[in-house]
Amino acid sequence: MTDTKDDLARYLRAAREALLWKCEGLEEYDLRLPRTPTGTNLLGLVKHCAIVEHGYLVTCVGRTSDVAMPECDWDADPNIDLYATADETVDEILALHRAVAAAADATIAALPLDAPAHVPWWGARADTTLGRLLIHVIAELHRHAGHADILREGIDGLVGLGPANPNMADDVAHLPAHHARLTELAERTR
Repeated sequence: MTDTKDDLARYLRAAREALLWKCEGLEEYDLRLPRTPTGTNLLGLVKHCAIVEHGYLVTCVGRTSDVAMPECDWDADPNIDLYATADETVDEILALHRAVAAAADATIAALPLDAPAHVPWWGARADTTLGRLLIHVIAELHRHAGHADILREGIDGLVGLGPANPNMADDVAHLPAHHARLTELAERTR
């Protein structure tokens, strides 16, 4: 039987790895380019996830780290955590994500799941535990890894959970016909 904390840490690592894999091999332009009307872009997702993870799994449990977090003035720009500024490089954002992961992993290793935590922006639910925050962050990172899946597929067709687990049928030659069939089904509803 596995330990719950180990299971949660494994799911967190999987989300991180999936998100970073979606950035591999792309030019800076493709990482920064907004792919949705709301501005969602791959590099911004990585930055956002690093900020979220540090906030919840380091700061909110009363720990500190040596990670130099980006300055975020949400009053001046409520989306500042969702894109890399002109002064932030791809390498810096990827390194930030990895450094935050190490700091969060240290928290997970050092504290029990019932360790007290406080999330000021959660209002009446502000007092919580590391375990609840870990579940929250896992959900958040997997959600954004899913966004990254869709963005990357739109860039160059790369799909799957990771290089060792494409999570797709080996034969993708049928996908254009499948897409056409689904488009035809949708068109029938007009």
